[in-house]
Amino acid sequence: MLIALVANLVIALAKVAGGLIASSPALLSEAAHSVADSLNEVFLLASLSRSRRRADARHPFGYGKERFFWSMLAAVGIFVTGGCFSFYQGLHTLLNPEAEETGGYLIVYVVLAVSLLAEGASLVRATVQVRGQAKRAGRGVVAQLRRGDDPTVRTVFAEDAAAVLGVLLALAGAGLHQWTGQPVWEAGAALSIAVLLMYVAYRLGRDAKDRLVGQAVDPVLQQRALEVLTERPEVDTVTRLLTMQLGPDSALLAARMDLVDGLDSSGVERLCVELRQRIRSVCPDFDQVFLDITAADEDERRRATERRRRLRETVARQAADGG
Repeated sequence: MLIALVANLVIALAKVAGGLIASSPALLSEAAHSVADSLNEVFLLASLSRSRRRADARHPFGYGKERFFWSMLAAVGIFVTGGCFSFYQGLHTLLNPEAEETGGYLIVYVVLAVSLLAEGASLVRATVQVRGQAKRAGRGVVAQLRRGDDPTVRTVFAEDAAAVLGVLLALAGAGLHQWTGQPVWEAGAALSIAVLLMYVAYRLGRDAKDRLVGQAVDPVLQQRALEVLTERPEVDTVTRLLTMQLGPDSALLAARMDLVDGLDSSGVERLCVELRQRIRSVCPDFDQVFLDITAADEDERRRATERRRRLRETVARQAADGG
C-alpha cells in the first residue's frame, strides 16, 4: 500500500507539471484523478491500522466497521477532488475554447503513457488479489466485487480500473485535439473522466453506506448458518435469523428458535453451547452468536417458512449468476 501511495504521488506530480506546461485540460483532469487516488491511499492505510484494534468496553463488537467508514471517505474524495475538478476543467474548456490552446503534445503523451504503464501494472495486481479472494469464496470475480466483505480491495480495484480508463480517455482527447485543432475533444475527455469518477464514487459510497448502517451478511452464509441450526433434531423451527457484517472477517448472528418439547434447562443450555461451537466451526466469520429460545405461534412459523423460501431463492439466483 505504501508503494502504491508513493507511485500515485509521483504520477500526480508528473501530471500536474505536464498539464500546466502543456495547458492540457485532459491531463489536468487526470492530475486531479491521481491526487484523489493518493488521498484515498492514505484513507485506506488508516482503515487497515484502525480496524485491527481489539474490542473494548466502548466498542464491544470491535472496530471492523472502520474499513467501511474510511472507504466512504475515499468515495467522497474521488467525487470531490477528482470528479468535481474534472467537471470544472471540462466545462471551463467548453465555455472558453479560445483560451485553451494545448502545446507540447509530446509531454502530454509521455506522461500519459508512463501513467498507463504504472496504472495498468497496479490494476493487474489488484485483479490477481480479487481473483484469489473470489476463488477462496467460491464465486466469480464480478460476484466478489459486488459482494466481497473487504472494501479496501474493492476500492483499490475500482480506483485502478478507473485510472486506466481515465488515462485512455485523456489520450484520446489530446490526440483528437491535436488532429482536429478543436479543444472540444479535450473538454469532452475531461467531462467523461468526471462522469467516470462520479460513478465510481457513487458505487463505492453506496456500498460503504449499506455496510455502515448494518447490512446483513451474504445470503449463502445465512443459508449455511440456518442449516447448522435446523439440522439438530431438538430445534423445531428457527423463527428469525438476523445477521450483520461487523467487518471484513467479522459478523454477528442472532437467532430466535423454538425447540421441541421435553428438553430440560440443562439440555437447552448444552444444545446452545453445541450450536454456537458448530456455527463458529462451519461459519468462522460469525464471531458474535446470540441464540434466543422462545415459543413460536402458527403465524411466526408461517412467516419463518416464507423467509426461508425467499432465502433459498436468493441463494439460487446468486449461484446462477456465478456465485
